[in-house]
Amino acid sequence: QVQLVESGGGLVQPGGSLRLSCVASGSIFRFYIMGWYRQAPGKQRELVASITSGGSTNYSDSAKGRFTISTNNAKNTVYLQMNSLKPEDTAVYYCYHSDSGSWGQGTQVTVSS
Repeated sequence: QVQLVESGGGLVQPGGSLRLSCVASGSIFRFYIMGWYRQAPGKQRELVASITSGGSTNYSDSAKGRFTISTNNAKNTVYLQMNSLKPEDTAVYYCYHSDSGSWGQGTQVTVSS
């Protein structure tokens, strides 16, 4: 089993930046895919970005050019750097480990002036 703990959410003005972190612990195997998802009120959970243990990345159309996913394998941490934030980015952001099917508890991101 893998445990995931997110942090870094908060309130930011439009155009601002945030960096989310997700620390993984437990049975983390050599090969994995980790992702950031988000869910806004009344909407389905959607993929924002993902990264494989080999470093391959994938982004949603809304995240391309603004968000960057990265990892620090020594710290078992995956990051989501979010720049040029927009009000429509407001959501709860969740970390996901595909091999175990584990989800974090989520961190709230609110973009508002």
